[in-house]
Amino acid sequence: MINFIRFVVLVFLQVFLLKNVTLYNLATPYPYILFILLLPFEIPNIILFLLAFIIGITIDAFYDTPGLHAAACTLLAFVRILFINITVQKEGFDNEPEPTLSIMGFRWFFAYAFFLTLIHHFFLFNLEVFRISEIQYTFVRFLLSSVFTVFLMLISGLLFYRKRER
Repeated sequence: MINFIRFVVLVFLQVFLLKNVTLYNLATPYPYILFILLLPFEIPNIILFLLAFIIGITIDAFYDTPGLHAAACTLLAFVRILFINITVQKEGFDNEPEPTLSIMGFRWFFAYAFFLTLIHHFFLFNLEVFRISEIQYTFVRFLLSSVFTVFLMLISGLLFYRKRER
């Protein structure tokens, strides 16, 4: 139930509040990807891919971008699986239900959110422009948008931060 509410809230915020927010036409926030990042660890991969595709295609419907966000979100789901398999077992977080800031700690969550946001934004902006002549503009846009998005994700994570119980 919490994931459904998170889906609706993040899509609503993205579409109705942040759709036209850009800083100097360089940084555009896409915090809706937080939905994919905060899904529980034990979610089956096929459900993860399906949910990532659904949120991506929902954003595409409002942004008039045929499949760009769906493709980037599906890639994000794949990279999320790899990142969690590499980091979670090594650091001993196997008992934790979901990768939130309050459960996993700031350092892990920041690395997780920043790395996955970079991958998502790099793929999204390169699909959107798809011209080698605009590689510098696309690179700056992807970096600044990633920083802006992660900043918003960390702010929201800190707003809903609960003390870890270990």
